Amino acid sequence: MGRILVGISSWADLGLVQSDFYPPQAKTPEARLKCYASRFPIAEIDSTYHFFPTQRNLSLWLENTPKGFVFDMKAYSLFTGQPTKFTALPRSIREKYSGQIGAKDNVYLHHLPEEAVDELWGIFINSAESFRKAQKLGALFFQFPPWFHPEPRNFDYIARCRERLSQFPIAVEFRTGGWLDEHREQALKFLREHGISLVCVDEPQGLKSSVPPIAEVTAPLGMVRFHGRNKENWERGGIDATEKFDYLYTEGELKEWAPRILSMAKSSRELHVIFKNKHADYPVRNAIQMKELLGIT
Repeated sequence: MGRILVGISSWADLGLVQSDFYPPQAKTPEARLKCYASRFPIAEIDSTYHFFPTQRNLSLWLENTPKGFVFDMKAYSLFTGQPTKFTALPRSIREKYSGQIGAKDNVYLHHLPEEAVDELWGIFINSAESFRKAQKLGALFFQFPPWFHPEPRNFDYIARCRERLSQFPIAVEFRTGGWLDEHREQALKFLREHGISLVCVDEPQGLKSSVPPIAEVTAPLGMVRFHGRNKENWERGGIDATEKFDYLYTEGELKEWAPRILSMAKSSRELHVIFKNKHADYPVRNAIQMKELLGIT
């Protein structure tokens, strides 16, 4: 059975910082990360979706976590087909290619010249390499948007991402049910053939965008993310993320997953279980419960 690592996304989220999880003396990012890493063996870095990490942040993350700690690193928004603020591009890219990109508040990958795209991938790979050299890299994780449907061009795009990142473990999460409903067998076969981990999810069901909560392992690394089951807010626009993910799992709901996680671990070298229900201290409370249910100390 593979090692099961349970943790959360966004250990520095404001709601968690303002809760009672961190002791009063943990007043700095370094102190809070050390405190978090003393209780959990894994964390997901959500901020890399918005910005490339600075060298200072990379050093902070690596120096304040113990040997054997693991980070899953969320892929930059542009690489997943999301609109990205021009100001969120690295300064070197903005200064070098602004004339070719044009006056846009939001950019997509196709707005950038090929050379700029290659440079962005290079920056991303360098960040990932820092974690790998420190032996703290879990997976590079791509969360594709609801409009990323199971079409040939999107299968091809995932394959190109795999090719660019051939030296790293990568994982994909789909946010529209078609991938794992009518195209389930095709999608699972594709991921297995390319050595890509499927991110299994627990999220609200019965909505247009709902992804079924299947438990499948498609690569040596298995992954499960818990988004909460706040059905009322899941597809609402214009709300803060803490409202969307405002959900505390009951013990009974977590018990539904415990045997499935143990079964997945039998097919994995390592299994990452991440709580994303980031409202107050909900994720750490549920992560602690899950560890207890799985018999993990």
